[in-house]
Amino acid sequence: MPANLLRFGAVVLFALCSAVACADDGGSDSPAPGDTPMGRTFLSTTVDGAPIPGGGPLTLRFADGRVSANAGCNTTTGPVSFDGGVLRVGELASTLMGCPGERADADQWVATLLNATPTWQLVDGTLTLRAENQTVELLDKKIAQPDRPVEGTTWTVTELLTPESRIRSEAIDEAAPTLLIAEDGAVTGSAGCNQLTGTAEVADGSATFRVATTRMLCPPAVMEIEQSVLRALDGRATLTVDADLLTLRNDNGSGLTLRAG
Repeated sequence: MPANLLRFGAVVLFALCSAVACADDGGSDSPAPGDTPMGRTFLSTTVDGAPIPGGGPLTLRFADGRVSANAGCNTTTGPVSFDGGVLRVGELASTLMGCPGERADADQWVATLLNATPTWQLVDGTLTLRAENQTVELLDKKIAQPDRPVEGTTWTVTELLTPESRIRSEAIDEAAPTLLIAEDGAVTGSAGCNQLTGTAEVADGSATFRVATTRMLCPPAVMEIEQSVLRALDGRATLTVDADLLTLRNDNGSGLTLRAG
């Protein structure tokens, strides 16, 4: 993979917990597993205090014991746990893309908020984080942005996935591979250089792809992106939709993150 495809990992420890106080009789204030944000994604709706550089929004996604945070520039990710009424983080790591204008300061805004050990409270679909001089309210993404249908939506690749990493780069953004699965199962789009055609059998959160491409040649970096896309669309893959994001993971270990166009 070329150097401009940036790999990232993270060692981020969160302790997220209920802001509800204990009863005087010494009962536990720890929320039940179903009362935590795990398995949900939230988008900021209001910010009281320092605004998000570039306008945001802040996205917090909790899944499989991990959390990722993005406020318009890079994504920070790592393991997360819930214990008590305070959000605590350990060492933060993120992607390393450069971002233009005010968005360049969005990563520091995220780090400042998370390192301030804010309290958290989850009521219905609203997650509230409170730190000194800062309150951020976030709405469950399924309420703010309902899941887009797999079929009939044009999806654009934003990340390449391997079993060990997520790969995001300006080269991927410039190539902008796309995927459209029609209601009848016909597949069209772009692998980054060449045009895609084929079929997909979609059922029960998975799809079996059979695709072919045209035979143009593009710069080596684009062709490497294209080969990664084609590996992800070779045979059976699981499909997970989260609002306007589609995660595609092939049984062969390759995968894609795509955003609805």
